[in-house]
Amino acid sequence: MTKLYAIISVILLFSCSSFSQEEKKSNIETTTYFLIRHAEKHINNPSDKNPELTKEGVIRAEKWAAILADTKIDMVFSTNYKRTMQTAAPIAKRAKVEISSYNPQNLYAIDFQEKTKGKTCVIVGHSNTTPAFVNKILQQEKYPSISEKEYGKLFIIKIIDHKTTDTVLSIN
Repeated sequence: MTKLYAIISVILLFSCSSFSQEEKKSNIETTTYFLIRHAEKHINNPSDKNPELTKEGVIRAEKWAAILADTKIDMVFSTNYKRTMQTAAPIAKRAKVEISSYNPQNLYAIDFQEKTKGKTCVIVGHSNTTPAFVNKILQQEKYPSISEKEYGKLFIIKIIDHKTTDTVLSIN
C-alpha cells in the first residue's frame, strides 16, 4: 500500500510540476483543481441526510491527505455536510489551510474562478456534484455521476494559459 501512495504521489507531483519551468519563464499562471468525492459515509439510517464518515471513510480521508502531501495546496473547499468536511479536514490540516464552503448549486461561479486563479485547490463533493463540477470547469458534459459504491476517483484539472486539461485516477 505504501508503494501505491509513493507512485500516486510521483504522478501527482509530475502532473503539478511538469510545466513549472516553462510557466516561470513565461510568467504563465496555472490553476490546479483536485476534485474528490467524500469518503465512505454511514448509511444505517436512511432519514439521516447528514451522516458522518465510517471508520473506513476516516481512513480514506487520511489516505487522501497522504496522497496529496507532497503537493502545495493553497485552498481546500467542501460542501457544508459532515461527510465532506470530515473528508477535507485531514487535507486542510496537512496543508495548514482552512476549509472554505462552496455551494453545490452554484458550481464554478465567477467569484470562485477569480478566488482560485493561479492556486492549487482541493474540492470535496458528492457522487453527483464532483463530476458536475469537473464538467462545469471543462465546459462539457464529459463525466457522469460517480457510482454510490465508488469513493476513489481523483479528478485533476489544470488550467494553463486558458488551456484546460483533465486527468482521472482511480485510487482504492
